[in-house]
Amino acid sequence: MVKIRMKRMGRTHSPYYRINAIDSRSPRDGKVLEALGSYDPMHKDESQQLKLNEDRIRYWLSKGAQPSDTVGNFLKKHGITAN
Repeated sequence: MVKIRMKRMGRTHSPYYRINAIDSRSPRDGKVLEALGSYDPMHKDESQQLKLNEDRIRYWLSKGAQPSDTVGNFLKKHGITAN
């Protein structure tokens, strides 16, 4: 099964996350099927914190990918649903 989840990047005390399509059996920072966006919680401008490739996210959701809880909240906030 494919999951849409975050992969942690960045330095200590300066997190940066990439939102990826990953095989559910892979570890958090394991092999990525496709990069779908990024999340930078440290960015001062809130509108620039989250960047999503909506077309590709919709594609993976149509193929049965399941978003993690956090990514699901981001998608819901941007109006992207699994249908």
